[in-house]
Amino acid sequence: MSGEMQPLKRQNIRLAATVVLMRDTPAGVEVFMMQRPGGVDFPDLHVFPGGKVDDQDLLADQVSGCSEENANRLLGLPAGGLRYWVTAIRECFEECGVLLARRDGAFLTLRDPEEVARFDGYRQALIDGEMTMADLCERETLVLAADCLLYHSHWLTPESAPRRFDTRFFVARMPGTQDTAAHAWETAGEHWVMPGAALAEGEAGRWQMISPTTTTLGTLSSFGSVAEAFSAVAGETHLPELTESLAFQGMQPLR
Repeated sequence: MSGEMQPLKRQNIRLAATVVLMRDTPAGVEVFMMQRPGGVDFPDLHVFPGGKVDDQDLLADQVSGCSEENANRLLGLPAGGLRYWVTAIRECFEECGVLLARRDGAFLTLRDPEEVARFDGYRQALIDGEMTMADLCERETLVLAADCLLYHSHWLTPESAPRRFDTRFFVARMPGTQDTAAHAWETAGEHWVMPGAALAEGEAGRWQMISPTTTTLGTLSSFGSVAEAFSAVAGETHLPELTESLAFQGMQPLR
């Protein structure tokens, strides 16, 4: 399937991608969440890492595990689907320091202090617009691991919002060779939390969350392991029925 790519912005709607990092613990599945600082999009909210699709996110030659054709099929798009996977990987690295990538077939390890410092510099350069993911991949001989991401859901910010986003949500397993470190400018706090516990924080009024976040947490709260959650997402059995209420809140069909 081929055709024209979606524009990055149509009227006041921007294309975006969000990634839910997940990990297994003895107590159950945890997800990584951040609290947005004031003065940004969705201030003070607890969210998952994510952000806007950029022109530079068109990197078919430096991505493995998902072709452009397959990405388009999964998202129901004529072209440009793989950009969402790249955006999710880039935003995950920018916002929480986790880079889903491989070097020479092995998953990237970021534990050596010198290497961590070097990649922190790359991370800041990406945020400042002084480097692209293509530059980073070339400099470090990396290939972005798109196969680590599973397409979860599709959300469109309701018309009542002043700034709107057409966002694809993904889930990914937290690599055991890296650690999260939320970016100080991008976040006001970070948490590894069980989905049910995060929902309880929202219900108690201690955390502010919007419908895409709470619905996503709800879809993941019943699973006993990341593998179980991934199986459901891959089989597309994880989402609730798309009711009129969920549609009003912004939930869209998968494709």
